[in-house]
Amino acid sequence: MKQLGHPHLFVWFATTALILAVAAGALWVRNAGRMDVPVSDGSLQKVLDAGQLLFGFDADFPPMSFDDGKGEIVGFDIDMIQEFCSRLGVRFIKRPINWNTKEDDLNSGRVDCIGGLLITPGRAERMNLSEPYVKEALIFVVPGSSSARTMHDLKGRKIGVQSGSKPQEALKALDIYKEISVVELKNNLDILQELKRGTLDAGLVDSVAAYYFVALSSERYFVLPERLGEEKFAIGFRKNDKALRDRFQEIVSEMKADGTLGRISEKWFESDITIVR
Repeated sequence: MKQLGHPHLFVWFATTALILAVAAGALWVRNAGRMDVPVSDGSLQKVLDAGQLLFGFDADFPPMSFDDGKGEIVGFDIDMIQEFCSRLGVRFIKRPINWNTKEDDLNSGRVDCIGGLLITPGRAERMNLSEPYVKEALIFVVPGSSSARTMHDLKGRKIGVQSGSKPQEALKALDIYKEISVVELKNNLDILQELKRGTLDAGLVDSVAAYYFVALSSERYFVLPERLGEEKFAIGFRKNDKALRDRFQEIVSEMKADGTLGRISEKWFESDITIVR
């Protein structure tokens, strides 16, 4: 009877097939539930190889990220990302950016991620966002001497808002928009400072910035009762950088579980306002 090939060759083919099957199975298990992730995503490894993370942020957004007046950038986001980098084992590089060109900075590689981003459908489409970590609302702040008691009392008055921001979009959608004088400023800090100087009648700002400003100020301010929707902050990564985004999410969840994130929040807000799961 004629033999079908050499027996050693048959064993070699069988062994090779088994090894390939096991390898494929291992790859499938590792990526189970993550079939949308390209195997070639090297975003996390790129940061590990560089030994540093370039963090982009608005340098005038207290208490999230701002200059403390002594030349040092501090804030909640700064502390959170610094702790993330420490646990990841890389250097933390602070990189203030122009908020109007933040996505260009991210996509060009000038920064690896961006902090303090309000979640919007457009940003969720263009970026790979983390899960939300803090929530807030857009609120009107007025001086203690103001006669305004509701949003509708602001008709005919000068309202400060950050240029090109989510608050500006929300302000344009209000029925009082055509009856107010809108002053576009660079950031929340400028709005609150102009409010303090008396050049504005009110400012529409993020609540986290407003409450921090009011708590530290020796002057009296009021917050009008209207809250323009609930907003949530996320960290933004490049659209295809899922490996880096997922590792951030894992570590920040660990920080929440062991109490570190809560302690950072208490430092800046006097309570734990984080919503990380």
